[in-house]
Amino acid sequence: MQGGSSGIGYGLKYQARCISDVKADTDHTSFLTATLSLKEENEVHLIRISSGGTELVCEGLFSHPNEIWDLASCPFDQRIFSTVYFTGESYGAAIWQIPELYGELNSPQLEKITPIGDNVGKIKCILWWPSGRHDKLISINEENLFLWSLDMPRKAIQVQSQESAGMHHLSGGAWDPHDVNAIAATSESSLQFWDLRTMKKTNSIERSHVRNVDYNPKKQHILVTAEDESGVCTWDLRKPKTPIQELPGHTHWTWAVKYNPEYEGLILSSGTNSTVNLWRASSSSEDEFTSERLVDSPTRANQLEPLLHSYIDYEDSVYGLAWSSREPWIFASLSYDGRVVVESVKPFLSRK
Repeated sequence: MQGGSSGIGYGLKYQARCISDVKADTDHTSFLTATLSLKEENEVHLIRISSGGTELVCEGLFSHPNEIWDLASCPFDQRIFSTVYFTGESYGAAIWQIPELYGELNSPQLEKITPIGDNVGKIKCILWWPSGRHDKLISINEENLFLWSLDMPRKAIQVQSQESAGMHHLSGGAWDPHDVNAIAATSESSLQFWDLRTMKKTNSIERSHVRNVDYNPKKQHILVTAEDESGVCTWDLRKPKTPIQELPGHTHWTWAVKYNPEYEGLILSSGTNSTVNLWRASSSSEDEFTSERLVDSPTRANQLEPLLHSYIDYEDSVYGLAWSSREPWIFASLSYDGRVVVESVKPFLSRK
């Protein structure tokens, strides 16, 4: 099923690649997004869905000195977030704090709490502890994993442990919400699994060009990958030789995948074909959806189709995806031309 955008939009001034749900904001449905301009002063936008649900409102606009390649909101403090940025010569990362009086200022300055890992290589992403208040962070660069301990009162961060991943050219990763000692890291040729207690690799899945990975928050051992050639694949880590399910993905590169935080089996994917796909994926060959039923058509045949909907009203590649944890039927997407679109998937949800 295909369709244009029925959602609400918001435009950034420059090109952009990353967007994050503000999980710690329990009063509003909020997202952070940021720009990617090499020559201009970049911006971080705090946007919220209006009380009537009809528009996206900018609640804060903050200057950022460099182009932003990765952004993640702190899971326990809505004013704190991390960025990975490129200065034009090298990559860096930092933790930032939004000023308390941002609603009354025209051009508020972000407070830089601490840089992360100066001179530790080409950082790709920052991972926050999956849930709750904790002082641990992970940075992933092309060849190394670092586990950091963050001291907020002292505004300092230090390496707790680190390990080389070898010449695998790591590109990103995800922290297992069911086992906080485990992470998955993507690379050019494999998906790697690491134990943070020993900082050793425990397993790997040999796959070419895995772009993105996300754990199923509702089922242990289950995750999803975005891959250049195979599209979208779901995996059971107890049987890692072959995927549970291979979905066709996108007509060009599949770039991002996200499991819904609440509705079992609901997955978003996006790619360089200017499309966002909504999938109903199984977690095993015998899977049945119990607490929630996903519907697309009154016919049984269509209900079994994994593709529920394609959102095609984009003019550029879609690199950024974020589900709302506060309203899990809502997601935000970000295309490279700086366009944010927020959509509701309620038409595809039906309670028994």
